[in-house]
Amino acid sequence: MTDKFNKKTVIECKSVYKIFGENAKKLLKSTQGPIDAKNFQAAGCIVGVNDASFKVYEGEILVVMGLSGSGKSTLLRCISRLSDITSGQVLIEDQDINTLNEKELIALRRSKMGMVFQSFALLPHKTVLENIAFPLQIKGMPLMQSIERAKEMIELVSLTGRENYFPRQLSGGQQQRVGIARSLAVEPDIWFLDEPFSALDPLIRTEMQDEFLRLQKILNKTIVFVTHDFEEALRLADRIAIMKDGIIEQIARPSEIILNPATAYVAKFTNNVPREKVLRCKDIMDPLPADAQELASDVIIVSSESILEEIAARVLKSDQPATVVDHNRTPVGQIHRDKIINIVFSKHDLEAKAIQTL
Repeated sequence: MTDKFNKKTVIECKSVYKIFGENAKKLLKSTQGPIDAKNFQAAGCIVGVNDASFKVYEGEILVVMGLSGSGKSTLLRCISRLSDITSGQVLIEDQDINTLNEKELIALRRSKMGMVFQSFALLPHKTVLENIAFPLQIKGMPLMQSIERAKEMIELVSLTGRENYFPRQLSGGQQQRVGIARSLAVEPDIWFLDEPFSALDPLIRTEMQDEFLRLQKILNKTIVFVTHDFEEALRLADRIAIMKDGIIEQIARPSEIILNPATAYVAKFTNNVPREKVLRCKDIMDPLPADAQELASDVIIVSSESILEEIAARVLKSDQPATVVDHNRTPVGQIHRDKIINIVFSKHDLEAKAIQTL
């Protein structure tokens, strides 16, 4: 299905609830919209996901971000049907996965889904090559074909030369690369990742984030990525869904979350974000005036994709607005120095604005 933005919808959740407890379905029957978790808790139930509705588009990285206990990993398990939902629908390419029997579900996972988790779950007695080839052989791929495919994946994740290493001989980052290669070997259209880098040292973690973005640029997968790290979410996401107590507080592009947090809870995450290092010119530019002329020689020109830090010094020195151009050098907007000053230093005002909307 293609939505109004002409993007193919790959995953859609419609009023998804996941409630743990014997009376969950009975209690839900008399409820519409987000439920009061305290009432359910009093009845012996725990609310994991509370009325989640959203879409994930083809080639998109949707990062589900939240603190411990927010419901982010539970939501991922519902989308992949590692856990059955209590109510609602999860559609994968318009197919309701909760109506599938076990055989159909296994076939869907094998043909469409790849999964990477925080624990590497490598087989300790198998080499890098064997670990990657193993799931292909389980699917019925001939031995030599699976080995060739595994070699391609090893090259893709930059582990050439370590084909015959065992997991104990690899660093944490290298082990996670093997896990990623093993997941990609089955050529999934949809990729689920649950805190894949959280156990890694900060430097290795940054390297793996770079590797992840490099792979996505090549492969263009549809991705749901779970993390508790807001900076990681900002770095990786096309859109971010921020969760609290099972509820999606806001789902939007990173720049929109920074500039227009929907709630005070969301605003707290944005307070310490160095906006000049995250926001791009296209995120804050104003429309061109109706009487805009062709580019003059003395006009400051900046790329729509440039981050503010890269262009701030030039723009702040001028009384005249800078002209923002796209990759074809076509003018698409303008930025005045006052706009940069207000954006970079107005974080507390935005939090106050979010509180007022409650």
